[in-house]
Amino acid sequence: MLYGLNRPTADVDVLEIAPLSAANAFAQVAMLGGPLYKKYGIYLDRVTVAQPPYEYESRLQEMFPATFHHLHLMALDPYDLALTKLERNIERDRNDVRYLARTVPFDLELLRERYRTEQRPYLGNPNREDLTLQLWIDAIEEERAAESNRSGLPIDPYR
Repeated sequence: MLYGLNRPTADVDVLEIAPLSAANAFAQVAMLGGPLYKKYGIYLDRVTVAQPPYEYESRLQEMFPATFHHLHLMALDPYDLALTKLERNIERDRNDVRYLARTVPFDLELLRERYRTEQRPYLGNPNREDLTLQLWIDAIEEERAAESNRSGLPIDPYR
């Protein structure tokens, strides 16, 4: 939503609820079928598969500043968001990453560096994820080259 991806969803993915003492109570209210869902048709889905980069918290940005008094919804920066999709790597994830790479647009060196320094050391199967990341980058570069060929303009590495 923050980056303009227009894909319908009824859930809000949650990495962490703070303070921890509020997490269980909040989850009961906000889970699928709970009061939040019944009233607004939306629920929180605690993400258990994603491995965010190590320093992701320092780059979180508030989605709706000063809108809610006791609730602050924070979003991952686009590079961190992309990297949380690396291990699962289903088609929807790959499409999301290509979308982010186009719209942000991604600096592929920054994506590689963040992966190498903040995520790779914490992964269970880093060799597999190395290949996945390289496939993603290859797909992004191919898309950029095809766009450049269509437009007749030189390739902008940050697009």
